[in-house]
Amino acid sequence: MNSDTDSGGLPFWKTKTLDEMTSGEWESLCDGCARCCLNKLEDWDTGEIVWTDVACTLLDSGSCRCKDYENRAATVPDCIQLTPEEVRTLSWLPPTCAYRLVHEERELYWWHPLVSGDPETVHAAGISVRDRTVPEDGMELEDYEHHVVSWPGEVPA
Repeated sequence: MNSDTDSGGLPFWKTKTLDEMTSGEWESLCDGCARCCLNKLEDWDTGEIVWTDVACTLLDSGSCRCKDYENRAATVPDCIQLTPEEVRTLSWLPPTCAYRLVHEERELYWWHPLVSGDPETVHAAGISVRDRTVPEDGMELEDYEHHVVSWPGEVPA
């Protein structure tokens, strides 16, 4: 039995709630797509949230990982640390997000590293933001509207 399964042979994400997961299990749910690291715009009148392809200053666009994950809030004060409570309330989590899928009691996709066993499948499947972003550094907030995209909120075919 490997460490990702319980005594019944089921993987932890099928037997535990988000609240019951260990820190290691929680972190392993992140598939490395980095869609949550894209800036989003909210219409103040309607509350509608739209995605941009503008990446957080700390996103390493090649690896799709944070350059300073442990200290990210010091550099990016509005970075949202996902918690079970945040997962239950955030409307903008991508439909492919494992945290969202587990909360909704849905299956992880075939390309998720916990399913495929390979951290590169999220990129090969076209799920990640790799090679699809522009950096926020030096960009004026008013220019973000020129970078609105829909793909982060979609499930690829």
